[in-house]
Amino acid sequence: MTRQRLRVVVSGMMCAVPSQGGATWAVLQYILGLRRLGHEVWFVEPLRPAQLRPRGVDAASSDNVRYLQTVLEPFGLADRWALALDDGALEGPGAPSLGPASPPADVIFDVAGGLANKQVFERARARVYLDLDPCFTQMWQAYEGVDMRLAGHTHAATVGLQVGRPNCVVPTLGLEWIHTRPPVVLDEWPVAPPAAEAAWTTIANWRGYGSILHDGVFYGQKAHSVRQLVSLPTRTAERIEIALAIDAGETNDLDLLNRHGWRPVNPATIACDPGSYRAFIQSSKAEVGLAKSGYVQSRCGWFSDRSACYLASGRPVVVQDTGLSEVLPLGHGIVPFDDVETAAAAIAEVAGDYERHCVAAREFAETWLESDRVLGALLSCVGVT
Repeated sequence: MTRQRLRVVVSGMMCAVPSQGGATWAVLQYILGLRRLGHEVWFVEPLRPAQLRPRGVDAASSDNVRYLQTVLEPFGLADRWALALDDGALEGPGAPSLGPASPPADVIFDVAGGLANKQVFERARARVYLDLDPCFTQMWQAYEGVDMRLAGHTHAATVGLQVGRPNCVVPTLGLEWIHTRPPVVLDEWPVAPPAAEAAWTTIANWRGYGSILHDGVFYGQKAHSVRQLVSLPTRTAERIEIALAIDAGETNDLDLLNRHGWRPVNPATIACDPGSYRAFIQSSKAEVGLAKSGYVQSRCGWFSDRSACYLASGRPVVVQDTGLSEVLPLGHGIVPFDDVETAAAAIAEVAGDYERHCVAAREFAETWLESDRVLGALLSCVGVT
């Protein structure tokens, strides 16, 4: 059967905050995966003047655009992007192919609802809100009155695999959420040789957006999860290294982490672009997969795009359970934990049979995360194939 070639727009953040290798890969996987399926794919990033670096320059001369060009050119995407500016203009090499005189998109995948450009957005046949931050997306709108820009989309998809299920407290906002796992283009994430002597690692932001208190339950950030697990490095013989984006003024937390052996390093020096991010992951022994406390408390079933990259590389993941164990077959290659005791036990289990877990990690990625499967299923759910 011949597959229909679709005109697809992916919108998300790659250069608004340049030099974040992980955030870049989270969007790149969709672009590269959809292209791999044979579709015509364009990338559009909303960008405000205040986000341009250095301040006061025009977009074309900015560090933002330089970073974007550096990221996209190696993948043959140098002419496949545009910036959607505040004044409604499109700027960049792809702008003429996305304006009102061009054919409309068959489908837009709009990460966090950031694309407000009417000439691209409103003409599309299907407009998919892509939620990579489940629990917070829904609770901010339902309980905090924050407009999460869901209006105008024809579909809503989330990597929260429990959203809408009876055992998950996340409000659905009256929407039928499509469950989708983070895709990985496996050709870009080949199996790396086992690294039994390397450190266990992860990459994290200490704080993100605002936490939520609702009905006496606190839905917090990565900081609140790690504080509950802070003694973990003292409970294992394995070395744990965390590439942590944390403000230098958080001296109490930095001291706490160092005293318990977490060995924080600056992600700006080791994961500042797609290549260095991939190299850091593939030079690791395995991942200690940490989740925002809000994901854990809500049982939203959040699946990390970062952990997906470890798994594809043949790196086992010991992952904080967000409800994933209720919807996916965990235990081999990806092992869940609930607290510091079960985390230490999971690390010991993986370390004790390391090579088997490495093989199982890649097999899990091939079965559950491979981009052809994930994105093919998502397109089918949207109804554009």
